Amino acid sequence: MGRVLHTLPESNAVWGVTSLDNQLYVLRYRRSEQIEIYNKESYRLQYCLTIRALEAMADIASCGHNRCLYIAGYTDNCIHRVALPDVAAAKWQLNECISGLSVTDSHTLLAACLQVRKIKEFTTDGKLLRQIQLPMDIMSPQHAVQLSNGQYVVCHGGPGPLHRVCMIGSDGHVIKSLGGSFGSGTHQMGMPTHLAVDNNESVLVVDFNNHRVLSLSRSLTYAGEVLSSEQVKWRPRRMFLDGDRGRLYVAENEVKKGSKFVVGRVVVVNYRLGQ
Repeated sequence: MGRVLHTLPESNAVWGVTSLDNQLYVLRYRRSEQIEIYNKESYRLQYCLTIRALEAMADIASCGHNRCLYIAGYTDNCIHRVALPDVAAAKWQLNECISGLSVTDSHTLLAACLQVRKIKEFTTDGKLLRQIQLPMDIMSPQHAVQLSNGQYVVCHGGPGPLHRVCMIGSDGHVIKSLGGSFGSGTHQMGMPTHLAVDNNESVLVVDFNNHRVLSLSRSLTYAGEVLSSEQVKWRPRRMFLDGDRGRLYVAENEVKKGSKFVVGRVVVVNYRLGQ
């Protein structure tokens, strides 16, 4: 189990968290979406970055190779690219609801498309490289990451009956999976929403409704809890793993009646490989 080292201040709901160099980027919900930038050593807020044209956002990812941030627009169905350090912003339209973003080892961008059940891969300039159609039983894919062997891991759950983490081939077929009906057992999940892969290719899973973060082996067998429901104050939604520093950043939000995210924070967790 991971050890909580620090928590960032409670404020507006957090829609995403990522890191680049010595800075931590936290995507907060406000009238206009705002990115808070923290120092990763002191956890102090350095400044806030407001990007024009951002409205309701779904996720944020970073790419050190291309020196940029990617932000998924939930209402405008766009991917916004923010170049660093000059903060030059650009975007491209998908015309599809984007639920999650991740960056591959080859520095391309993966977008999980919620309603059409697709994984789309883009260059940093928005050129579509490929798209993978997911099977019918993978309803509402929330997030996708790519493994070093080229296969993909996808999490999905709600409104369908299955809540799973699936390993997917390049043809879109399910190779193996963990999960099934909604539950809180060691082989069950309650709406997995986000993924991370460590340097040993263990898969971390945000288990939203069960208030925990799970660890799975590279073959998708249950390995334990990285963060338990006793350590989580609200519902975890997003996370970012900094494997080199051994830090896991988990965004959690309080959910009120009507599924409204009211307040959120980021929890900093000490993460050890293979735990």
